[in-house]
Amino acid sequence: MPKQEEIYPPHVIRRSDRGLCIAGTGITLYTIMDYIKAGWPEKLIRDVMELTDEQIRGVMEYIDSHRRDFEAEYEEILQDAEADRKYWEERNRERLDRIAKAGPPPGKEKLWLYVRKRKAELGMV
Repeated sequence: MPKQEEIYPPHVIRRSDRGLCIAGTGITLYTIMDYIKAGWPEKLIRDVMELTDEQIRGVMEYIDSHRRDFEAEYEEILQDAEADRKYWEERNRERLDRIAKAGPPPGKEKLWLYVRKRKAELGMV
C-alpha cells in the first residue's frame, strides 16, 4: 500500500472507499487496468470510459511510472474480489439450489425453457 505522504498527479486520487480513482469520476484505476490487461488500446479505453485525452494520459503515465507497486495493489484487489465472490457464492448456494429446483413461475414455462436452453448453449449450466 502507498505511503501516507504519496502525492498523486492531478488526474489521480486515492479514495478511502474505492482506492485509486480518476479524479472527478467514479472510475478506478483497477478498472482501467482490467482493460489494459485485456489488450485494449488506450484510445478505446478513453472512449469507452468517456475520458478526456488529459485524463487517460495522466492515468497511463501514473500506472507506467508506478508499475510495480500499482500491479501489486491491483493483484491484491483481484484476490479480494475473488474471495468475496467465493464467499457469496457459498453463502447463497443453498438458496440458489432451492430456486433452481422450484421451477418456473406459473405462466413463465416457455420463457424458463428458452433461458435454460440458451444457458446450455453458452455453457453456463
